[in-house]
Amino acid sequence: MKHILPILIGLFFLTFSPKVTAQAQQVNWNTSVEKLSDTEYELVMTASIVENWHLYTTNIPEGGPIPTSFTFEDVGEDFELVGDILESESHTEYDNIFDMELSYFDGKAVFKQKIKLLNPEVKVIQGLVEYQACDDKSCIFSDADLAFALDGGKAAVKQLEVDEKSARLSKNLKLDLKNPELLKGGEQEEGGGNSLAGIFILGFLGGLLALLTPCVFPMIPLTVSFFTKQSGTRKKGISNAILYGVFIVVIYMLLSLPFHFLDSLDPEILNTISTNVWLNIAFFVIFVFFAFSFFGYYELTLPSSWGNKMDSASGTGGVIGIFFMALTLAIVSFSCTGPILGSLLVGSLTAEGGAMQLTAGITGFGFALALPFALFALFPNWLNSLPRSGGWMTTVKVILGFLELALAFKFLSNADLVQHWGILKREVFIGIWVVIFALMALYLFGKIRFPHDGPLKKLSFLRISTGVLVTAFVIYLISGIFGGHLKLLSGFPPPVFYSVKQQESDCPLGLNCFKDFDEGLAYAKANDKPILLDFTGWACVNCRKMEENVWSVPKVYELLKNDYVLISLYVDDRKELTEEKQFNYQLESGRVKKIRTIGEKWATFQAINFHTASQPYYIIMTPDMELLGPPQQYTDTDTYHDWLKAGAESVK
Repeated sequence: MKHILPILIGLFFLTFSPKVTAQAQQVNWNTSVEKLSDTEYELVMTASIVENWHLYTTNIPEGGPIPTSFTFEDVGEDFELVGDILESESHTEYDNIFDMELSYFDGKAVFKQKIKLLNPEVKVIQGLVEYQACDDKSCIFSDADLAFALDGGKAAVKQLEVDEKSARLSKNLKLDLKNPELLKGGEQEEGGGNSLAGIFILGFLGGLLALLTPCVFPMIPLTVSFFTKQSGTRKKGISNAILYGVFIVVIYMLLSLPFHFLDSLDPEILNTISTNVWLNIAFFVIFVFFAFSFFGYYELTLPSSWGNKMDSASGTGGVIGIFFMALTLAIVSFSCTGPILGSLLVGSLTAEGGAMQLTAGITGFGFALALPFALFALFPNWLNSLPRSGGWMTTVKVILGFLELALAFKFLSNADLVQHWGILKREVFIGIWVVIFALMALYLFGKIRFPHDGPLKKLSFLRISTGVLVTAFVIYLISGIFGGHLKLLSGFPPPVFYSVKQQESDCPLGLNCFKDFDEGLAYAKANDKPILLDFTGWACVNCRKMEENVWSVPKVYELLKNDYVLISLYVDDRKELTEEKQFNYQLESGRVKKIRTIGEKWATFQAINFHTASQPYYIIMTPDMELLGPPQQYTDTDTYHDWLKAGAESVK
């Protein structure tokens, strides 16, 4: 957790450094086999490591870099592992970046694994190695397929193939659309712009909250005074302070650049990240961890050596020195900004806005942090109006802790929805939020205290009024447990149909819907009705907002119910397809992708036919594949109603 920044920085160098992009140049893997007896063999994995790079061993302490690890196919069926992996001699020394003793290999590394055959017919064993390698500037995170020939020959790594079944099922995904030019007339660009503006504002608000924390607020007068007094002239001091602010924005914006690389590799990857079950569970744990750090039970810090090095470099002077001053601020304030920035990073990892959404949010965050330094340099007299540092900043941190805790359960809910566990039904989720915000209200009224809280002699007006607002919010939440729609929170709680109460339909608003395209198409043909194709997701916030705020409006609901056949395809559904429905699909890039789950199938279906990976995404079409209008995305009620009505009337 404390080393999340080095991983992001490593990803940045992996993405944009010419020296690192060709990962095979840093570590090359070769395999061989030593026969010990008729049934026992030793698999040998040899890594050739380029000069100045090193590969980590298989045993790394928690909190360090990624250890080298090996997995093998068909263990327990064709063969069994005998003992642990043996590795050649490594070097051990203290690592300033990770602040611990680490063992690594230079030049060459050899790993050996003994096996015992259970199936004498086996001639080739397939495996995978996952590893991290670093030099003094950057790291790579990679894997490599391995193959071992037990008969002394040359083994080839098993490649995914598009067999006859896969070719047939792949062909079935492609639709013969009429009027395909209408796909270029959708609302994607406009909606994306609104989304970017919204996420920038959210990032800006997050940055303003970070300014009020004890890690950042005291730095404002100190830094501004430094520039105004040490720069010789007031004009020079102002220009240096503005440059300092620009560097703050740039440093934070750089954190989003690796995700542009990931997005260009595979347009579905951000959606996969944001809806992955285990990642959502990991985010839940991380956010709970963040929350308790804000409560004051422990503190998140980056290695002290980082701050010392950056502080030393800031004494260089000139533009370079100012850059390192900005980097020093980012490092020393991490204990307060890290959880807020982490929330922004995780919350923006969706396919709805792609990596640009993430960049917009982080830029807004950095802009809010940088703004005071530039403004107070221009108007130094304003410094006198700043409130003094004190206990109010601790109160801000604790409030942020409660917000982090509430957000944590959103990620656990995502995992629950995607896997259909039924743990966090709508009423249970809202009930947990009632408890969290009730505790926040008690804290504001002085009934609960945390480790860093000083003695509370008198409640301020601001604290009392905030406590009253939080109490009103708790009452509002309670209404949601008993059937209230909670329109202010639409998209955050699980959908209304995901309830502890028995529902007539598992479709939004009790509508008749299909979750398989072929089934819905057959019904539309039989009833001679147009299709509303709804690309959605269990963990899609804007999808829930559309269903609860737009679809629920009577004039829209009547059109959906009477004039269309609704086909809702969940692109994040992790339920596995039956064996006969799983297949391999070859992308335009040539890479072969295995379609194992319902969500992978519909995400690929959307990308093939409509060239997008965003949700919500709506298509209106006839059963004969004629598009009735441009695509529609997240929008207002009147626009959506007029769009549906025009499509229905064009059929009539």
